[in-house]
Order: sequence, then C-alpha cells, then structure tokens
Amino acid sequence: MAEVFHALRFPFTIDASAGRLARERYYDDYLRGLITQVLLTAPGERVNRPTLGAGLRRYVFAALNDGSASLVQTIVYQALNDWLGVYIRVDSVSAETDESTLSVDVVFTVLQTGQRRELNMEVAL
Repeated sequence: MAEVFHALRFPFTIDASAGRLARERYYDDYLRGLITQVLLTAPGERVNRPTLGAGLRRYVFAALNDGSASLVQTIVYQALNDWLGVYIRVDSVSAETDESTLSVDVVFTVLQTGQRRELNMEVAL
C-alpha cells in the first residue's frame, strides 16, 4: 500500500464531503500530475514561469514523422529534468507518431523512494 501523502489536487476541485479543496493522497499520483502538467503546458503559458512546459499539444499539429518524434523526446527529457529534477530522475523517453496521434512514454525513478515508474501519454487531434 502506498504511503499517505497530502497535497492539493490539480486541477483544483472541491471535496464535497469535506467542503474544502480536494487533496491528493498518494505521492505517486501527485508526481504523475506534475509530470502531466509539465508535458501539456506550453512554454510561455504560465505567468512568471515562461520556460515551464514541453508543449506536447503543439506537436500534434506539426508534421508527425520520425524527426518530430526525436525532437519531442529531447524536449520532454529536458523539460522534466529542468522542472522536476528534484522529484524524479528521467531514465528514458520515447515518442512515436501515428497519423494524428503522438504517443510519449516516460520511464522515471522516484528519487524519494528509488522506485521506477512509467507514464504513457497520448495526445491526439
């Protein structure tokens, strides 16, 4: 069983039973949320953090080929190391394209526990 962890859930939601902001209870879920935010946030989207994000959504509209997949791997690796390097160590990033879908697979190690995890994300038109 995972250790109980308390942080605000993103996106922000209200816990109807408690009448307050919902909280994330497990550290792995919290990390997955952070990784998802970094992957889907476009650089320049966040005020006061203009370099935050990998901007995966914009690559769906680019020419999807092996070259763009290689570019996405590099951008994802760098963005995760820059913004989440104190929480995770990125072991590998792979990206594949298929007509209107971009699939990204991130294998990472949680620094607090030393456990290896994987996150798969598909971004489509």
